[in-house]
Parts: sequence; C-alpha cells; structure tokens
Amino acid sequence: MQVQISGQQLAVTEALRAHVLGKIDRLNRTYKKTTNLAVVLSVSKREQRADATLAVAGTTLRAEAVGANLYGSIDRLFDRLVGQLRKYHGKVYDKHAMEVRKERLSS
Repeated sequence: MQVQISGQQLAVTEALRAHVLGKIDRLNRTYKKTTNLAVVLSVSKREQRADATLAVAGTTLRAEAVGANLYGSIDRLFDRLVGQLRKYHGKVYDKHAMEVRKERLSS
C-alpha cells in the first residue's frame, strides 16, 4: 500500500509519522485490498484535525477526526476507517455469497 502523510501548517515529525504507520497494520488486517492512503494532519487555533482518504479495490473511503490532541485525532480517524472498511467488506462478501447461492439454486 502506498502511504502519503502530509501536514497543513504543521511539520510532520517522526513521532507522528510512526504513530500513523503503526495504525496502518490495523487497516491491512481488516481488508487486504487497500491500495493507497493519504493522511493530512492540520492544526488551527483550538482544534487538531486528521483527514484520510483510503482507496480500496472498487471504492474510495474518506474519514476525518477533530480533537484537542493530534494523537487522539489520529486514533479516532483510524477507528472510523476500520468501521467503514468492515461495512464495505460485509457488502462485498454478501454480494458474493448471494451470487453463489443463485448459482447453486439454478444448477
């Protein structure tokens, strides 16, 4: 998977980069067909935001999280992405199971 981590009005430190890269394994365990991940970290006066766009085979998922702590925002961001991946995986799996059932019934 290709990973791009960038910051808006923020220098992405090695600690932030390592934290994001550590969370990527969770995405790969949930769904294997992820191709590209773009994470944008930004800071404004009172909020610290993490946005992500994840490309998987067949669709693109997008999530964002805002909080007072950037590390917490990253954690919530990946929680939301994992939830979206589980939902997408369920839809793909159910579609395939339905096709198999139709083939068995028609044979």
